[in-house]
Amino acid sequence: MKSLHLDIEYNFDFDLFGVVSPVKDYKLAWALNNLFDLRLSKQQDLCYDLHGKDRLIISNYQHISDHSTVRLFKNKALGPSTLKKPFLLPDIKEYDYVLQLAGAMQQLYPQEFIRTLLHTPLVQYVKQFDPLTLKFKENLIF
Repeated sequence: MKSLHLDIEYNFDFDLFGVVSPVKDYKLAWALNNLFDLRLSKQQDLCYDLHGKDRLIISNYQHISDHSTVRLFKNKALGPSTLKKPFLLPDIKEYDYVLQLAGAMQQLYPQEFIRTLLHTPLVQYVKQFDPLTLKFKENLIF
């Protein structure tokens, strides 16, 4: 019997940043709104059902305009979890938040964007990542 394989190519045309910040997600979203004149608002939490009974719930903020989309995710799962690695992106578990930029916001130079983020005392460290190099990059497809 002949078997068929489904090959899907996802489009990862966004910039991705890991953010280290000890503050709550709503406070970081507020700071980003003030820094970049955004309107990040709380969206329904992302829920991943893994291996039957395991569940990963991730905090999710989003800003959509005519020209850009900005998303802020808490990297660690909300609440208790039975998973060994309860992270949205276990590849970068050292980072508290994941910031995803698409559209016109990508036109900012990454160094300038990082420098602006670091101007707020709420952010300790920021690093840009290439989504294609991450093992769990499919967790960023919605």
